[in-house]
Amino acid sequence: MPKLTFALVGLAMSLLPSAGQAADKFTFEDYFVGRTEAVGSFSAINGVKRTFTVDLTGKWDGKTLTLREDFVFDDGTKDRKTWRFTKTSPTTYSGTREDVIGETKVTLNGAVARFNYLVYLSPETQGNKVRFWDKMVLREDGTVLNTALVTKFGIPVAKTTVEFRKPGASHKAASR
Repeated sequence: MPKLTFALVGLAMSLLPSAGQAADKFTFEDYFVGRTEAVGSFSAINGVKRTFTVDLTGKWDGKTLTLREDFVFDDGTKDRKTWRFTKTSPTTYSGTREDVIGETKVTLNGAVARFNYLVYLSPETQGNKVRFWDKMVLREDGTVLNTALVTKFGIPVAKTTVEFRKPGASHKAASR
């Protein structure tokens, strides 16, 4: 059964939107230090769709990037999450966030970062545990496109797309 799960995830990841032309190199501490803005959407197979904006503030201490994310959803609700990415090698990080179960390992390959992690979508009740499979691509226009497949019991149940940009930077809008 695990081989089938990975095959389904691989197939579903290949169906996510194209990231466009990639830049040469991507590191979290180069991109996310200071202020970053993002717009995104979450779409589930049960018909739930949410759009959101995110204001991010990143601080790098030479080893760990602390990345605060302030979300505002289309219905007016707000949420704050804080990632802590510790650099473990030139191309890897270990990441934690308050709603992530355990840690995630981020692997960089040129302009692409990949990682996956478990979260409770209802953290207060520890309900609805899902896994996010994230792929972030630094594009030539200076934006980062994050596409994530969300799975439950290895079956794709949702996807999320987030486009990050530095304030004041010119960029082309991502195709949605």
